[in-house]
Amino acid sequence: MNVGIIGSGGREHAICYMLNKSKKVSKIFCFPGNAGTSLIAQNINLDPDNFSVLEEYCIKKEIKLLVVGPEKPLVNGIVNFFKRKSIKVFGPDKISSKLEGSKIFTKKICQKNNIPTSKFKICESLKETLDYLKRGNFPIVIKADGLASGKGVYICKNFNDAKEASEEIFNGKFGCAKQILVEEFLEGEEMSYFIVTDGKNYKFFGSAQDHKRVGEGDKGKNTGGMGCYSPSRLLNKDLELKIKTKIIEPTLNAVNEQGGVYKGFLYVGLMIKNNDPFLIEFNVRMGDPECQTILPTLNTDLFDVLISCCDGTLNQTSIDFSVSKSICIVLCSKGYPEKFENNIEIKDLEQIKLLKNQNIFHAGTLKTVNGLVSNGGRVLNFVSTSDDFLKCRDEAINLIKKLNWKYGYFRRDIGHKVIKT
Repeated sequence: MNVGIIGSGGREHAICYMLNKSKKVSKIFCFPGNAGTSLIAQNINLDPDNFSVLEEYCIKKEIKLLVVGPEKPLVNGIVNFFKRKSIKVFGPDKISSKLEGSKIFTKKICQKNNIPTSKFKICESLKETLDYLKRGNFPIVIKADGLASGKGVYICKNFNDAKEASEEIFNGKFGCAKQILVEEFLEGEEMSYFIVTDGKNYKFFGSAQDHKRVGEGDKGKNTGGMGCYSPSRLLNKDLELKIKTKIIEPTLNAVNEQGGVYKGFLYVGLMIKNNDPFLIEFNVRMGDPECQTILPTLNTDLFDVLISCCDGTLNQTSIDFSVSKSICIVLCSKGYPEKFENNIEIKDLEQIKLLKNQNIFHAGTLKTVNGLVSNGGRVLNFVSTSDDFLKCRDEAINLIKKLNWKYGYFRRDIGHKVIKT
């Protein structure tokens, strides 16, 4: 079968890499892809948010399955557009995608269904927000309601921080903002928990801990993710049962009641305190860089998982992961997440020899006539799997050192909570 992948980041390269290993996949097309995907697939430079043009191309190239990497096409209704057409789309429909498209939508579901989460206040103007913040307890969390590429969350230590965050959101940093979410700050440790679902059944698809802060020791501004380790050190049977019964199942039921059909990945962002889970957020796709960290440990053919979700036959598919530990370290452009330069040459990447337990997934890269150049804030993902987290991290760092790209930087402490040195 010919398969199309929408997206251009490290997540999409990892998905492309896994599908390329499947004997059931004939050819892969990436819309638009990156320099890494171009090595194993055909990159197509068309706008994946123009669903009609995308459909025409899929018909022309006999693409029968579309895998949606990022959230925007899902929130914009790509699944609904292709419904009752000959092309299957792996991902949730428009109603289901509101779980990520609107944080306020999700909070209201939590409130109605007693899903454990932080206390919150919805404010509809800057004045209302500031009046509420003057009476608030700090630290406090300010969130943009809509899509913000993982960056629309502010943890504010005082009123001035909260005022600045609120002004940025209402002034349109993440698009037109009519509402803002103010949440209490939850104490505990974060964890990411993933499932796949076919609209009726769901199955576990890995756990991880992402490091979003730009600086070592988890300090500084939020990024899209500086690195990740998997599995989470926090996961146990008792906690997993609570996550399923208190958060995942009530949410999927609530989406069904609203007319949604949830097929695809569900990313459950959690705060864990005293072995109790509290929902921070949902994402309606795999995380990035969690996807790059988890997929190399998947033993099952990824194509089988995706098709079974589209066809509603997930209960007939067993999903098997290795017991390996995995770490991904992201090499970023200097200046990210603020201002940074693109189109900087990356030399000799192809000269790096990888072992079987190692991967380099491209993110912000572009193949030009003059060679490989940077094309984004997060440029490359270095992944190692083994039976030891320290070994994983050391191997990933050694690969970055071999590349010796002086225009990049990375965190050396990814996995610091599970690595005792």
